[in-house]
Amino acid sequence: MVSTPISEVKQSGQSYLPASVTDSTSPNQSLFPLTAQVNQRGCLEIGGCDVTDLLQKFGSPLYILDEFSLRQACRHYRGAFAQHYPGAAQVIYASKAWSCLAVCAIAAAEGLGMDVVSGGELYTALEAGVAPEKIYFHGNNKSYVELQFAAETNCTVVVDNWLELENLVAIAGDRGQPIRIMLRLTPGIECHTHEYIRTGHLDSKFGFDPNQLDTVFQRLSQEPGLNCIGLHAHIGSQIFELQPHQDLGGVMVQWLTKASQYQLTIQELNVGGGLGICYTEQDDPPSIEAWVKVVAQSLAQACEASQIPYPKVLCEPGRSLIGHACVTAYTVGSQKTIPDIRTYLSVDGGMSDNPRPITYQSVYRAVIANRMHAPLTETMTIAGKHCESGDVLIKDAALPATEPGDTLVIPATGAYNYSMSSNYNRIPRPAAVLVNAGEANLILQRETYNDLVRQDRLPERLRSTSDADS
Repeated sequence: MVSTPISEVKQSGQSYLPASVTDSTSPNQSLFPLTAQVNQRGCLEIGGCDVTDLLQKFGSPLYILDEFSLRQACRHYRGAFAQHYPGAAQVIYASKAWSCLAVCAIAAAEGLGMDVVSGGELYTALEAGVAPEKIYFHGNNKSYVELQFAAETNCTVVVDNWLELENLVAIAGDRGQPIRIMLRLTPGIECHTHEYIRTGHLDSKFGFDPNQLDTVFQRLSQEPGLNCIGLHAHIGSQIFELQPHQDLGGVMVQWLTKASQYQLTIQELNVGGGLGICYTEQDDPPSIEAWVKVVAQSLAQACEASQIPYPKVLCEPGRSLIGHACVTAYTVGSQKTIPDIRTYLSVDGGMSDNPRPITYQSVYRAVIANRMHAPLTETMTIAGKHCESGDVLIKDAALPATEPGDTLVIPATGAYNYSMSSNYNRIPRPAAVLVNAGEANLILQRETYNDLVRQDRLPERLRSTSDADS
């Protein structure tokens, strides 16, 4: 069977990708997974699997994760640091983007560490086989129990505030060895992104303020139960600018030199993540290599200017590792045409499997996967099935004429889709499959109605009343 690269498929003068995908393509700059192509049947294939066949086998809606694309992104990051940074480096997957056993296991197999932000994500990473020394536990309000769990597992705790610091001092008092920590600091660097995902500016719930540096360093120098190995900063998410990361290197090296005044031996600087991806053809994020090069050169130059050794540099990509690697496939249902206004095209999912449009006003595009060669003759608004007027996935999408039962696919849904999904309207979460070289493996089982009531408890007095009425 002859297949066509998706970048070569034209519809009424439009291409499905802004540029051809090659081996050197930075994965975050690709709208579709790197293995996406159109087969002889005119259907979308990912990982060598026909999307329409996957829907028939695993049900709809369905998350489809391309293993090759995820692994390639991991390798781009590791390769770029090896090329551009003269010191040691460690790439850490920000698992909040999508935390499940299979994704964590793939990232670990590619040599990545793990950024976790809850006891649940920490547990998942450990169950997936991630080495504790490569796990970094973030968050602005970790519970005492979570901090105990982190200490027991020997991962690194990224301390966000004074309460966490005091709790860790108390926990360390019961142990025979120091707890390994990093400090999260707010760098005061702003970038152009959605206000909900800006974290580097001073008005942020995350991290110690820069004016607290001396106080917190002084306190740490007096606590033998805490081993401060590094400093952490993060400036936001879905960032297309490189200048903020250029600025961050110099700020962090200043912090490092100040720490040395308190006899704190800082070995690691964690610059966070935040590199953006393509959600539409108009998006133009920097490549992974370009982002790494700026980060690496900024840190190296600042260290050389201060005449200090290169620290180990860590970064925490999430979206740019997995966002492009997944698509969500839906089944088309009803249509509603309002003359001279719009046509609504409904699918069998929506805000419960992709809350980003209603939360962040995020923009996506879509294709009809079972008729990839059909001309784009219609403009439709893709609506979800939830009882919510705002449950709209895409406004004014360019599509071919559609019929009930068609397969609609939205690309770039690997980051913050499953991880932020819900059971709104008591709709079960979709299944997820991992595709690679023509093989599809279930990695997340579809929820059932029984799953929805599994945690419910009905007080006996209500059960008795119900029985009496019947």
